[in-house]
Amino acid sequence: MILLTRTYHRVTLHSLLAALLMLAAGLHAEPRELDRVVAVVDDDIIMETELLERTASIRARMRDQQTQLPPTDVLLEQVLERMIVESIELQMAEKAGIRVSDNQLNETLANIARQNNMTTEAFRETVLSEGMSWPALRDQIRRELTVNQLRQRRVGGRIQITDQDVDNFLNSEVAKTNLAPDYRLGHILIAIDNQTPPQVAEETAMMVYQKLQDGADFAALAVRYSSGDAALSGGDLGWRKAAQLPTLFSDTVLDMGAGDVSAPIRSASGYHIIKVLELRGGTEQIVQQTKARHILVKPNEIRSETETRTLIEDIYRQLQQDPDQFETLAKTYSDDPGSALQGGSLGWVNPGTMVPEFEQQMQAAQIGEISQPFRSDFGWHILQVEERRSQDMSEEFRRSRARQMLQKRRFDEELDGWLREIRQNAYVEIKL
Repeated sequence: MILLTRTYHRVTLHSLLAALLMLAAGLHAEPRELDRVVAVVDDDIIMETELLERTASIRARMRDQQTQLPPTDVLLEQVLERMIVESIELQMAEKAGIRVSDNQLNETLANIARQNNMTTEAFRETVLSEGMSWPALRDQIRRELTVNQLRQRRVGGRIQITDQDVDNFLNSEVAKTNLAPDYRLGHILIAIDNQTPPQVAEETAMMVYQKLQDGADFAALAVRYSSGDAALSGGDLGWRKAAQLPTLFSDTVLDMGAGDVSAPIRSASGYHIIKVLELRGGTEQIVQQTKARHILVKPNEIRSETETRTLIEDIYRQLQQDPDQFETLAKTYSDDPGSALQGGSLGWVNPGTMVPEFEQQMQAAQIGEISQPFRSDFGWHILQVEERRSQDMSEEFRRSRARQMLQKRRFDEELDGWLREIRQNAYVEIKL
């Protein structure tokens, strides 16, 4: 359901403050006697002061990151070119009717604040304490969101990822490396040498393997029987990337789960027994899903915040008297069109997909319990948790990760070509 799904825009507080630092300084500098146009871009113009302010902020950020600065004329030329392309994109977005609403902007700023472990108000106070403009920051983020929406619409619309594309990618070495988890392995080597002929080594390996199957401690058996380098560490080989696994047993390990023990693997040096002590990363995903339904009532042009709260409280009183009315009341009153027709049903919800206020109430609710009205950025909610279950989403997650990787790869390729295309088709007159 789009209405309650989180939107992320990853911008660090540090980069925002650095980007605005020189802008704030420029606004308080002595006024220039004369400003001039440095570029005409279709129906827009770029002024010299804009170019100098943007260049100063980029120069400050490069110095902060200890990046070697190019000559001033080269930097000015690069910044101007970036501003020209940005102007083209913003004009295209305006003609396409792309608008970033205040709700979208506020949610993005709230996400930025959360990423920096702040409330929105604390984030705002930090910006102001640095002598910078909160409206200027909002304008900057609004421009970035607008450009991103335009690119997703124009460039993303060109990209089609088929199921066959995903299958082919999953079978590639790139996918096996990037989607595989990290392995922490235990290793026991029963060596074949002058004192231990092959038959004795095989019998010993099978005996150790059987003890492990019966629940014996791997580390204790490694110390006692293993001839491997890690024997005195309980056979612990530490963490290994999939690509770093020894060729001898990599194929076996890739099909094993945490806690699994391999049957003895023969090599020229002896018999190897491998245990997957731990896994991290990868695509193994067992999630706790919640089946929920809700009623959403939003303030609007004809219904004030007070009237909205009165309405949701009235709906709650009706549900207290007769919980079986939930479906009917959702169809009658809910302002969430995606779920209202389904009696408020959201289906099975994965953790982390709802806005924080909704997520918190959903996780705290008991099965069958109807929550009291609560507020989120979208309005007033009443929710009911119907069921919970553990669901293995590993395959879905693996395919989703693969699709995202393909999408990003192709998006980056398409974006470069698209930017060159719109730049060539625009009217640009540089007066610098």
